[in-house]
Amino acid sequence: MTNGTATTSDLDVRLEKHRTELTGYCYRMLGSSFEAEDAVQDTMVRAWRSYDKFEGRSSLRSWLYRIATNVCLDMLTAGNKRARPMDLTESTPLAQAALSPRPDNTWLEPMPDARVLPTTDDPAEAAVAKESVRLAFMAALQQLPPKQRAVLILREVLAWKASEVAELLGTSVASVNSALQRARATLAERDAHGTDAAVSDPLDEEQQKLLERYVAAFEGYDMTALTALLHEDAVMTMPPFDLWLTGQQDITGFMTTLGAPCAGSRLVPVQVNGLPGFAQYKPDPEKGGFTPWAVQVLEISEGRITGFHCFLDTQRWFPLFGLPLHLEGEADQVEEGA
Repeated sequence: MTNGTATTSDLDVRLEKHRTELTGYCYRMLGSSFEAEDAVQDTMVRAWRSYDKFEGRSSLRSWLYRIATNVCLDMLTAGNKRARPMDLTESTPLAQAALSPRPDNTWLEPMPDARVLPTTDDPAEAAVAKESVRLAFMAALQQLPPKQRAVLILREVLAWKASEVAELLGTSVASVNSALQRARATLAERDAHGTDAAVSDPLDEEQQKLLERYVAAFEGYDMTALTALLHEDAVMTMPPFDLWLTGQQDITGFMTTLGAPCAGSRLVPVQVNGLPGFAQYKPDPEKGGFTPWAVQVLEISEGRITGFHCFLDTQRWFPLFGLPLHLEGEADQVEEGA
């Protein structure tokens, strides 16, 4: 690049301003936290290298989205669709529960809000952004062909005009409108297991109290109290295992049998996928204190917990959330990292 140092530095700053929203876009497209960040880094590198050819006919933001879309479409050519356990198998009764892992690239991955949700003064815009990274919606997006996925995200989530999307994709407005119609139909037909639209932003007093009761019940490993907080049809998942459980009895039964080593855990609040969540540390019998065990994502509806999703690959997730890999015994809380 022939630009001087000052210009190069200025370009770096201008590109970085778009990193969070581009990461959110790539995450919705790919369903993977780490692939999304790789895609954005690739986008930034391509933009930096080809900036001399950028003619300014569109905004820098539009140009970056075009590059990011092409990167994502290239990554999706293998046809991989990330999923939740309930997208792949039937619910398993507790009596038949077995922990069978599947490869990492099978699963829809969690993502810290701070990495994908740009700050905005518009409450309605913030609400749409949060809803569009929630696990149920993310899983539904994964059922769409890649170009339909891009059209739906650009039109419905980011509020681009059909003409702008057509220009980005190099197609016609009629084609964009047709793709959007098909995408909407697919989402309407899909069983949105784990619907969580009742979560307020910010959480209302009732929801905050529900979370406080949940922390007390989980840290105290009080199954009676936990049962009272779970919806009768609540779902529990534990990627990378394909097992998923339905109902209060099977969930609490699992926690007192296969999940019994989680007794005495500590929970640290995190903001994940536009939903309330916790980093779970369980007692470390070897070193003392607490060791990372899961990032929990909670879905709430009508005053009860409807989804209880535990992502267990802590060596990946805890650094992503800026969380320590050990808690001292006397520490009850740590702050979530940036």
